[in-house]
Amino acid sequence: MKVQNVMSRSQYIKLILILGSLTALGPFSIDMYLPGFAGIAKDLNTTVANVSLTLSSYFIGISAGQLLYGPLLDRFGRKKPLFIGMLVYILASLGCVFVTDIDTFIGLRFIQAIGSCAATVASVSMVRDLFPVKDIPKVFSLLMLVVGLSPMLAPTIGGYITEDFGWHTVFFILMCMGILILLAAQIGLPNTYVPDTSISLKPKPIVSGFISILKVPQFYTYAFAGAIAFSGLFTYVAASPIIFMDIYKVDAKTYGWIFAFMSLSFISASQLNSLLLRKFRSEQMIVGALIIQSIISIVFLILAVNNLLGLYETIAMLFVFLACLGISNPNTAGLTLAPFEKNAGSASALMGAIQLGLGAVASFAVGLFVKNSILPMVFILTTSTIIALIILILGKKRIKKTSTPSV
Repeated sequence: MKVQNVMSRSQYIKLILILGSLTALGPFSIDMYLPGFAGIAKDLNTTVANVSLTLSSYFIGISAGQLLYGPLLDRFGRKKPLFIGMLVYILASLGCVFVTDIDTFIGLRFIQAIGSCAATVASVSMVRDLFPVKDIPKVFSLLMLVVGLSPMLAPTIGGYITEDFGWHTVFFILMCMGILILLAAQIGLPNTYVPDTSISLKPKPIVSGFISILKVPQFYTYAFAGAIAFSGLFTYVAASPIIFMDIYKVDAKTYGWIFAFMSLSFISASQLNSLLLRKFRSEQMIVGALIIQSIISIVFLILAVNNLLGLYETIAMLFVFLACLGISNPNTAGLTLAPFEKNAGSASALMGAIQLGLGAVASFAVGLFVKNSILPMVFILTTSTIIALIILILGKKRIKKTSTPSV
């Protein structure tokens, strides 16, 4: 059911930019308001830890929404569900502009996430539609370049907007971004997938479809290993306002610049991944990245336990940690989706749901445990990394026993 076409270089660049913008909407919605946590807590008469629950609700919403949009994208094509999801996102963002209490804010962030994940699932599905399997990791690396601008720009811009205009303005800007991205997607993206009327939207066939995908060894190995490793990014994002602004006492603007600097690590590594793929296979890249990430995490934990971490040491350790994620993430995504073509929408949705569901758990753990010390964050990072490596090692043995294709 996939639409095949041969594209020019200009078409290729346009697709990468639009797909990257769709993928970046979620990170912008996560990162842009982080510098405003202290102001939000004050205005809504609550604590910074409670404000961090708006991150958890966002992650829960975007995780649940993935499972909703996957079958819809396969049944009705990519653009109609994307249009509806973006409208939901725009309206929820408008609601956040006028929010006056933390409970409503948490609820609106959940709805905002339900809308934004249409963009995430659609963009990943379209990558699988438009590009050959062997090129998918490289395309994901290019998308990481576009997506990577969001954690560089969003907290920095958000810091200045929060300082000068207040945190409510951040959500007005997110609403405007949603409108622009909606227009770009509807005008600039081709219809990459012919609607498949054979796909049922009844609960039982949908659940059965997800279970059949989940039983593929290549899927569950790389989906879970990649998602658990990538939960380290969600842990860092959720903990960073507390770590940098509460513990290390930097102001909102400085925090934005620190966050932007840290994002250089993830972006640079994802682009280095494209070069390394000329010499190494995706499987090799993932193993190498997770081994290095495990070593860094253990060293990070030892330093934290012995109170040897200041602001600059913490930044340095997180910088290297995030670089490992920039290498592993495009490759785990590509290998997870490689066995699927007809139901790529459902497969990408399930992959995203696993990743973001674990991200929600990680961010919730941050809200519970990260208060006055960096140690709980580092412990979560170390534990998740080692578990991911173990799953990868055990899962690769299972993959070798099957004939599942790989990238």
